Amino acid sequence: VHLVESGGGLVQPGGSLRLSCAASGSIFSINRMGWYRQAPGKERELVAVIRSGDSTNYADSVKGRFTISRDNAKNTVYLQMDSLKPEDTAVYYCNYRDPRSVDYWGQGTQVTVSS
Repeated sequence: VHLVESGGGLVQPGGSLRLSCAASGSIFSINRMGWYRQAPGKERELVAVIRSGDSTNYADSVKGRFTISRDNAKNTVYLQMDSLKPEDTAVYYCNYRDPRSVDYWGQGTQVTVSS
């Protein structure tokens, strides 16, 4: 499984960004895709995940501000990030988990929230 992320960048506080992650390779129809992030000096943490049945989970810190969605025909997951805060600054990693709970990771995309 190969994951390609796009959409990171620099944005001012209160702004928005949309991350995309396209998966290719041996993709199972039943899976979980999502986003994690890692800030300097901190552990990687879950941001949001979405399952093949479209159920979702969000970190408390992003609830109401971030929205995860997926296009199954394109094997692509999106993360719409609104009302961004400086504490959202991190490298964001796309994750694909197959039915055997094997995790695959993208290369990461930098999101910087700063004025």
